[in-house]
Amino acid sequence: MRAGCRVDKPNAVIKQASALVHHATRLQRRRWRALVWLYGAPDKARQQAQLLWEEQTWQAPLWVGAEHETPVAPCLPASKARTRLGAEHQLIVLDASGSQGLDPDALGALAGTVSAGGLLVIITPSNWGEQPDPDYARFADYPWRWDSLSAHYLKRLAFQLMGESTIVRWEVDSSLTLPRLSIRDSRAAPFDDADCLTADQARAVNALVKLKRRRPLVITADRGRGKSAALGIACARLLQKSVTQLVVTAPRLSSVESLFARVVALCPQGQRLSSARFELPSGSSLCFLAPDALNEQVDQARLGGSGSYLLVDEAAAIPAAMLAHWLAAFPRIAFATTVHGYEGSGRGFALRFREVLNRTAPQWRELPLDAPVRWSVGDPLEATIQALLLLNAPLPEAHASTHCQTASMSMVLTQAQLAKQRELLAKLFGLLVQSHYRTTPSDLRQLLDGPGTAIRTIIASKEPQAVLVTREEGGFNAALADQVARGERRPQGHLLAQSLAAHSGSREALTSRWRRVARIATHPERRREGLGRRLLEEDIANAHQQGIALYGATFGAEASLLRFWLALGFAPVRLGITREAATGEYAIMVARALTSEGHAVLTTLRDTFAASLITLLAFELATLPAPIVALLLPSLPRLPLSNAEIQAVDDVAYAHRDPALARTSLQALAREASHWPLGQEAQIAHQQLITWAFQNQPLAKAHGESVRLIRRATQQIIEQRTLFPSSPEG
Repeated sequence: MRAGCRVDKPNAVIKQASALVHHATRLQRRRWRALVWLYGAPDKARQQAQLLWEEQTWQAPLWVGAEHETPVAPCLPASKARTRLGAEHQLIVLDASGSQGLDPDALGALAGTVSAGGLLVIITPSNWGEQPDPDYARFADYPWRWDSLSAHYLKRLAFQLMGESTIVRWEVDSSLTLPRLSIRDSRAAPFDDADCLTADQARAVNALVKLKRRRPLVITADRGRGKSAALGIACARLLQKSVTQLVVTAPRLSSVESLFARVVALCPQGQRLSSARFELPSGSSLCFLAPDALNEQVDQARLGGSGSYLLVDEAAAIPAAMLAHWLAAFPRIAFATTVHGYEGSGRGFALRFREVLNRTAPQWRELPLDAPVRWSVGDPLEATIQALLLLNAPLPEAHASTHCQTASMSMVLTQAQLAKQRELLAKLFGLLVQSHYRTTPSDLRQLLDGPGTAIRTIIASKEPQAVLVTREEGGFNAALADQVARGERRPQGHLLAQSLAAHSGSREALTSRWRRVARIATHPERRREGLGRRLLEEDIANAHQQGIALYGATFGAEASLLRFWLALGFAPVRLGITREAATGEYAIMVARALTSEGHAVLTTLRDTFAASLITLLAFELATLPAPIVALLLPSLPRLPLSNAEIQAVDDVAYAHRDPALARTSLQALAREASHWPLGQEAQIAHQQLITWAFQNQPLAKAHGESVRLIRRATQQIIEQRTLFPSSPEG
């Protein structure tokens, strides 16, 4: 069928379906895939998609949509799209026209499962983008209704699809427009490795097999580049080289299934004893350990140490604190991660973890995989999905501010304005992607259409240098606030206000109006220049003018980040008691009052937090890092040491009193010292004392050594002040 021809015969749809099958055959010869945009009346569109479904025997076809609207089987709801990871489908029909709408994360996930020569069909109504769809209900915060929200995101998608030259456009009861396929570039870099499919993959395998001590390898790749298979090939060769034990970890066992499959295929003499263990007759083994289990074994000194190997797959989905812990334990270690996609962006991981690598293993090496394995270079579907979901959002250029005062002043962008400026949108999203640990396709929709969302940015030479995204919260009526505090209601959204009300019982935390920082990002080359501070200060001033009572944020408790917020006058008001899965850190909430009403609420929240902190540190927060605890102690009421406490501290430091019998006095010293300017050695001593006094963690395995370290830490702290002028020399 010629590109753009119109078919008006009675059997036109059948011929169009046949033409699409022929188009897929042409794609197969190039090892490409394509997106088909099928739009029009939903019922008729589904009928046309069904004709395509039945036109030939497709490999593992999949229909994604609501079961009661789907004319074929099997059917999968969009919420379960991730269960297809690792699978391959020659035809996927994604029905975004019905009661489910479009889930951007499902689109990103499913696109990666379309095999070479396959089609991804998206069904939408003809007026797509003029109004939100039912999937918007997932982020329609109370009291907004999903159908009252803006639809800038969908309008952007429809506009892009209408202008995209590489997709198939199939209008119900109308025309089928097939794109002209360019000639595939069949040139490929030469390589000599029968087990590998690309030169990139061969280089990765070679680097993995030759891992050197204290020279970590970081492999980054887009999806479909054979990253996990490269890990598997390398594992097989290392086992055959008599490496006795290989450990691999990933967020889920399913993430390394292709790794194990390659090992099984390349080591037929071995046996897969379980889904997580493979062993050769010689006893050499490959085992999978989940991150938590691996951490436990490292802590117990059962894994790690001289000669040990660790391979980490999908490292971007594992907390950076865990990665750093393993980096110290395993002399030969490699990290592999997906650069972007439904898993969440790996670019934020790469930039953040690079700082750890530079500090602890400066001879580390990065190896990117660019050549696709599952499809060929130039694949139309990959290019389309990347453009639609901004998976390759560019990092803007860094530009220092000029002497012009307005060069670094922030400006507010409405969502409508941002949606119309496609280049600026891509760059702002690029800033957010590189600054945050995980970014998903749905985050772009939230940015453009999230209710109560505001965007403030600093631009230099037309390039965004920093961006702040905020959300409006609170303002509940008294009756609803009471129901939330009692645990009887949980309206959607209002993360900060609801959490504080539910956990502290403060009704006023919900009746007051809040502005919460959802995201803040600064260009990596312009950090520590005060851009983030400027954004916040100007936005706080704006919030005050609008009568907002409280300004707040929630983030993973990391010392430098917490120090930043405390320096801006924010106070801690809640601390999570379990580590966040994404960051491995405890979530902390901070707030700053902007009005008299806000001051009253904040005082109550601070008092509640302070009252619970000591008990939590002894139990649920016993593993909270000491630098964080040191920053939180000043939030407790300040109580100068009594004469009895001074004497008890002196007896521990310079005599032979058992520290356990003076614990409350040592706690009082640690609390008071949190207000003192301490030198570097005294800071370490302070943190040691905190760990023992509040969290009941011994400073050494041997009791006598632990006591000696406590005495020494106490001496170092009190010597920072003239609190003990008559103390003997230590």
